[in-house]
Amino acid sequence: MERSISPDSVMLLKTAQAAGVTTAWDRYETQLPQCGFGETGLCCRHCLQGPCRIDPFEVTGPKNGICGASADVMVARGLARSVAGGTASHSAHAKHLAHTLLKFSRGEATDYGIKDQAKFYAVLDRVGIARNGKSDQELAGELAQLALDEFSEREETPVWLKTTVTPGRMTKFEELGLIPPGLDSAVAEVMHRTTNGVDADAVNILLGAIKCAIGDYTGMYLATDLSDILFGTPTPVMASANLGTLKENAVNIAVHGHNPVLSEIIVAEAMGMEQEAQAAGASEGINLVGICCTGHEVMMRHGIPTATNSLSQELAIVTGALDAAVVDYQCIMPSLPDVAARYHTAIITTMPIAKITGATHVQFEEHNAGEKAREILRLAIEAFKKRDPTRVNIPPVTNDALAGLSAEAIVNVLALVNPDDPLKPLIDNIVNGNILGVCLFAGCNDVKVTQDKTFVELVKALAAENVLILCTGCAAGSFARHGLLTPAATQKYAGDGLKAVLTALGQAAGLDGPLPLALHTGSCVDNTRAAGIAVALANKLGVDISQLPVVATAPEAAMEKAVSIGTWAVAMGLPTHVGVVPPVTGSPVVVEVLTKAAKDLLGGYFIVEPDPQAAVAKMVAALKERRKGLGI
Repeated sequence: MERSISPDSVMLLKTAQAAGVTTAWDRYETQLPQCGFGETGLCCRHCLQGPCRIDPFEVTGPKNGICGASADVMVARGLARSVAGGTASHSAHAKHLAHTLLKFSRGEATDYGIKDQAKFYAVLDRVGIARNGKSDQELAGELAQLALDEFSEREETPVWLKTTVTPGRMTKFEELGLIPPGLDSAVAEVMHRTTNGVDADAVNILLGAIKCAIGDYTGMYLATDLSDILFGTPTPVMASANLGTLKENAVNIAVHGHNPVLSEIIVAEAMGMEQEAQAAGASEGINLVGICCTGHEVMMRHGIPTATNSLSQELAIVTGALDAAVVDYQCIMPSLPDVAARYHTAIITTMPIAKITGATHVQFEEHNAGEKAREILRLAIEAFKKRDPTRVNIPPVTNDALAGLSAEAIVNVLALVNPDDPLKPLIDNIVNGNILGVCLFAGCNDVKVTQDKTFVELVKALAAENVLILCTGCAAGSFARHGLLTPAATQKYAGDGLKAVLTALGQAAGLDGPLPLALHTGSCVDNTRAAGIAVALANKLGVDISQLPVVATAPEAAMEKAVSIGTWAVAMGLPTHVGVVPPVTGSPVVVEVLTKAAKDLLGGYFIVEPDPQAAVAKMVAALKERRKGLGI
């Protein structure tokens, strides 16, 4: 299988092979063929009596686990636990931000503050906190405490849920018993009900997974709100992408992971340490780049280049020019220290829950954030002194990328066309057919498919069908690395109707050309930005979100977080495409519920289709079905 279509990845994969460096692709190939029981979801190790395996093809083989669990129950339990894992990850991210805001309010984190007062006040109003002459610090404390209360089990519906979805969705969730009592308890409930001797009804387990995923949505919305308050709501910014953004004569530092609490301080402190880097021999000072979602956080707020995605993170080290990778948590390969051992690169972990054997650990805490950031930066400068210039191999590949199109930024652009009714231009162009519908691209890179290939094929084909594209996370990173977050891509690939709309909006925004082919709305946790736009459209039209011509896709999904995101997208009523077959095929009941019954129950459903052209056809058909339902 072709490993990647990204030129810089292809070049460095050859370098890695020549140097005897093992990457994720190599490890994947040594695993082949992968366990067929695991691929179908028919392997359970949730108690000490197993692992149990059910062969879906063997007539005389076992049809139940040792405890008596059927294939349907086994698959449903495994899927539910994936949803819980994804929800726990996003919720922990949100909780970290809430604690940071709380520490700021108490004067314990002086390196942080309210960067976006307008967003701060808008969130306060939305969640029902009255200002009444209180100081921003007092209000920040109240907001932080309300956010932390969302994690505990309470009788009230989570505030970040009931204030951000359509009334129709809330009614549906109430009818089906899908409202999580608290974010932590939603995860705990799934872990409880999927243990041996508890829930043994596959459909009921799946409903529990959906309830947990709605908690995931709630935590993600909360995280985005608090990030914008603390670090600023993104606005359009031109940046660059690919591993060619590393510099031969600079101390190259990659920030990697998912949470901006650390990376924001690294960005701020790096500006004051340019002279130290130059004194060490780096004539161009410090060059920050991003990997994965932390990279998107600093790109959309500061224009920091995004170097690469999660799957190809090891290749940043193989350039021989990366002096330090500073990581927080999530999507960080444990292999990084092993690869770095072949080079001079310092791998620096910073969070107590995310240490890696072989890495240098610098405990990062908000009360001394600036001090710790400077310590980290000095480790990178020291590593630069050990760099072997003969091993530097930076791919000569870069692309421009317009990032920072948050929900607020998109509405602001629309307001330039119609200040009195900003959503009207978007609605008008959906009604008249210039825009067939909207597609949210999310998810990861998956080693099982050629890196970026499905992303790129899908976005070009959908744009040709006049589908408006929003993107986050590794999807946005893929588009950035292939030059698709640019006006030039719109000119080349967009259908006539979409091109006319993006050109009009680009001109209104003062760009020299249209808006990009795909609109970069943030990191993985920011998928709720797109949901917010959809909810605003639905509320304005007086319909539920399940009636809108909106679809979602995770064509190269890999992580549990993608499973939880996809599940809440279905719960919100969206047809949701997945390009990698999930481990559910061993259960006809689970497949039926996810791909068909969910449509009747929630309006949303999964479209599992590895072939890009077939996937486009199915998503376009779903958009046309929604349009027909609205009479347009």
